[in-house]
Amino acid sequence: MKRVLQLNHLGRKVQTRNEEIISTWDTYLQLEMGNGLSDQTSILSNLPSFQSFHIVILGLDCAGKTTVLYRLQFNEFVNTVPTKGFNTEKIKVTLGNSKTVTFHFWDVGGQEKLRPLWKSYTRCTDGIVFVVDSVDVERMEEAKTELHKITRISENQGVPVLIVANKQDLRNSLSLSEIEKLLAMGELSSSTPWHLQPTCAIIGDGLKEGLEKLHDMIIKRRKMLRQQKKKR
Repeated sequence: MKRVLQLNHLGRKVQTRNEEIISTWDTYLQLEMGNGLSDQTSILSNLPSFQSFHIVILGLDCAGKTTVLYRLQFNEFVNTVPTKGFNTEKIKVTLGNSKTVTFHFWDVGGQEKLRPLWKSYTRCTDGIVFVVDSVDVERMEEAKTELHKITRISENQGVPVLIVANKQDLRNSLSLSEIEKLLAMGELSSSTPWHLQPTCAIIGDGLKEGLEKLHDMIIKRRKMLRQQKKKR
């Protein structure tokens, strides 16, 4: 059965002014992670393993971000409307090793006027999921610009990035090698671990495999941060 999402109905959708969105996120960070926002390394290295992983879903509008979110939530296709604020869901995902992991996803609107808010959501995040439309060749340069911009922010240095190449089921979709080249993945900072995953969000193909890669990168980074802290 298809679920039709409406703003302020499912997934605690929020349509609000930019200032209110930032305020909501700041309050959430203070409640969930404490007030030490400037000491990201300390926060991440001390997170207990049973806590959920905080993941921000970014990408241009119409890339399929919300479709990804609710395919993971309901394991079925959900008709969505453009996100004017953000959607947030805590989702338990069983990975390939039969381990159940809880991800707290924040799906942020991709319209140009909302993109300046992205950096507010990526503060203290464990990982970034960046969704691209594999068919939209004309906007791939725009996607590249936004991807590189968000990963170059000082607070995001070292944060793992999962690039979701959505709509790979369509005949005219770009290949992974073409997407990697157009997004200039090789030019990302050497401190930024990344993985490019082919997916079809409508039927869910590739999503769990991508999350497993993201989970592995996050765990590896947490271990590295703990080791760095011990050496101090």
